[in-house]
Amino acid sequence: MAKTIVITGVTRGIGRGLAGEFVRLGHKVIGCGRSADQVAELQTALGQAHDFAAVDVTDDRAVADWAGRTLAEHGAPDLLINNAAIINANANLVDVPAEEFDAVIDINIKGVANVTRHFAPAMIKRNRGVIVNLSSGWGRGTSPEVAPYCATKWAMEGLSKAMADELPSGMACVPLSPGVVNTEMLQSCFGAGAASACKPDDFAKAAAPFLLGLGPKDNGQSLTVPG
Repeated sequence: MAKTIVITGVTRGIGRGLAGEFVRLGHKVIGCGRSADQVAELQTALGQAHDFAAVDVTDDRAVADWAGRTLAEHGAPDLLINNAAIINANANLVDVPAEEFDAVIDINIKGVANVTRHFAPAMIKRNRGVIVNLSSGWGRGTSPEVAPYCATKWAMEGLSKAMADELPSGMACVPLSPGVVNTEMLQSCFGAGAASACKPDDFAKAAAPFLLGLGPKDNGQSLTVPG
């Protein structure tokens, strides 16, 4: 049975890879990204059966409007994937400018809260659906020069597990580490070394079936995409 899937940060990297794979598997994909141009390109590439919008997840009112339109047109999602995130430029914590630190927090934590705030009630009302919050190996461990990003991914672990305790029995909320994927964010940390990691499209081929198989049995568990 085809599912309705909402993905944030859908125009690049992991989000783009997942969108394409879910479409290939016959599911309806709704997503958002910050760049209107990239959203338009994605809409053209994946077709009018799917629905993509330019939305800043840090803007709660904009997220509310997007969620309202989405729920009215497509109903509550079966799978909500909070993927949108950024990472700070490599630097010791004391050298990260306040504005950059704030941006990482605002997108990676507040953005997830905003999207969840406006989509989850419809899922809870029908007692069905899975919320996946993208975590990281840096949400379960640490490295120097990425302290702001680590803080946000550790936050995803706690936020997800706490929300899992609040959900009805037919739902799940999980923090999910994707593993090491060659995205622009990985390149910003590892430079040329990122080339050895799997590409987003290859990642999505393994991740999409795994995500589609999640359910109430997984609620509150810290998970990692196999492979």
